[in-house]
Amino acid sequence: MINLIRRDLIIQKFQLYLFIPCILFFIIFGSHLSAFFIIVFAGFFIPINAYSYDEKAETNILLNSLPYTRTQIIASRYIGAIFYMAVSIGITIVLFSLFNRAFTWTDIAIGAGITLAMFAFAFPLFYLLKPGYIGTAIVIGFILLVILSQPAITFLGEYLTPIVQFFASASTTILYLSSAGILIVLYAASWLISQMIYQRKAF
Repeated sequence: MINLIRRDLIIQKFQLYLFIPCILFFIIFGSHLSAFFIIVFAGFFIPINAYSYDEKAETNILLNSLPYTRTQIIASRYIGAIFYMAVSIGITIVLFSLFNRAFTWTDIAIGAGITLAMFAFAFPLFYLLKPGYIGTAIVIGFILLVILSQPAITFLGEYLTPIVQFFASASTTILYLSSAGILIVLYAASWLISQMIYQRKAF
């Protein structure tokens, strides 16, 4: 299964040459952007590129002809996404420090949380959608995230006041632990759903 995780890095070696320049572009010219937005982009880069490549190359046919079970293939996706997200965020933090871009550990936590939540929602859809629609879904989803994030925050603050007050009054530790718990459940449920979908697919 480790080889499956490594494969995601090997197949997109040319795209990886764009990774650091893209992050630097956001750091240098995106001073109006929140640090967590850059972290989300960085964490999303490698796993989503891997899915896009697999869509074009119809890699699932090849993977299912190799001595790997479908359970291992799905597991490599979910474990690999966490691993590459962590590495990407680590590189981004180094670049933030080198270029004196302000950030906080809260930015890192929010960015990582949003990225994992996006993985949890996106991965099952990738196995449901027909080839050719994944790239479009990624672009549309990312644009909607950028456009709707601020209105969503405003809506929550205006109409869900009790919930907002609860989170505002809760300690930082409780917020982090509750958020982590929700993300773990969400990610595990997504993993299970993807597993069920993939087991039933014919290649």
